[in-house]
Amino acid sequence: MRITKKHIIALVIVIGIAFFISTYKLPYYIYKPGGADSLDPIVKVENGHESKGDMHLVTVRGGQATPVQYVWAKLLPNQEVMPLEDVRPEGVSEDEYFHAQLQMMESSQQAAKVVAYKAADKTITINYNGVYVVSVVDNMPADNKLQAGDHIKKVDGNNVEETNDLLDYMKTKNPGDTVTVTFKRDKETMTEDISLEKFSDEDTKAGIGIRLVTDRSVAVDPEVNFSSGEIGGPSAGLMFSLEMYDQLTEEDLTKGYEVAGTGEIDYQGNVHPIGGVDKKVIAADDKGCQIFFANSNDGAEDSNYHAAVKTAEEINTDMDIVPVDTFQDALEYLEDLDSA
Repeated sequence: MRITKKHIIALVIVIGIAFFISTYKLPYYIYKPGGADSLDPIVKVENGHESKGDMHLVTVRGGQATPVQYVWAKLLPNQEVMPLEDVRPEGVSEDEYFHAQLQMMESSQQAAKVVAYKAADKTITINYNGVYVVSVVDNMPADNKLQAGDHIKKVDGNNVEETNDLLDYMKTKNPGDTVTVTFKRDKETMTEDISLEKFSDEDTKAGIGIRLVTDRSVAVDPEVNFSSGEIGGPSAGLMFSLEMYDQLTEEDLTKGYEVAGTGEIDYQGNVHPIGGVDKKVIAADDKGCQIFFANSNDGAEDSNYHAAVKTAEEINTDMDIVPVDTFQDALEYLEDLDSA
């Protein structure tokens, strides 16, 4: 066949269209079931005890949609399409969002470490070193003055050791007041004078427009190391704490079961709800897990637990869905189990 100029033009157009629909980023975000990785290779307590079963970290896969991915997500089951602005605040780049997710993962690990080591009656020391900026709210006073990753040390000369120090101080201020924020960026100490504004016409609270995470250093004995890679977010907190406790104590907490679950944990051992629990149930079932912990929010009908039960029924899994509100709830459930 003789190749003409028209053939070449048509080929270029087809390649251009294929490139566009496979790479162009739409203002939508797609969530779908991820994995249910065993925590044994991710969490390593020095001289930790081994177990017959496994604790599992359950994830949701997500990413900004291309046209092809958007169409597939609309056609395939168990995939959710959300407006990008509902996932990533306006003005926050993909790199900033990813950085924030990693910061939340690190904070989750620290909280889980405190809960597990206290429950196992092991040596633990907590030092507070200020707070990190996770993101800056677009068009608020801190915009173009602070940025994600800034390490806030002081406000108006007052030391900021944890998030509540800054939040409590801001509550004493009114819209229009100015505060001096001292922070470190790339090892350089900097200061900015930033005024406070109301967050909205309906909101009486005033602030500078930043989201924060406390920078804590937790020293423990025996030592523990995490290798969670590029997994982000706070939702693995409960499972991290159970895995560490299992390695710290002689009794096999798993009893030979494959145990999964999800929920952010705080330093007091409370389990908080997270997003994407339906997709995490599917991921855990695909991995063959037998137990799945989910936050019950004190029995609320819109809790993670009820969403997990609904999904479990839809996929007809034999996995036991267990409601928890605290680390202690999950611990007692496992301790009361008969061995598999």
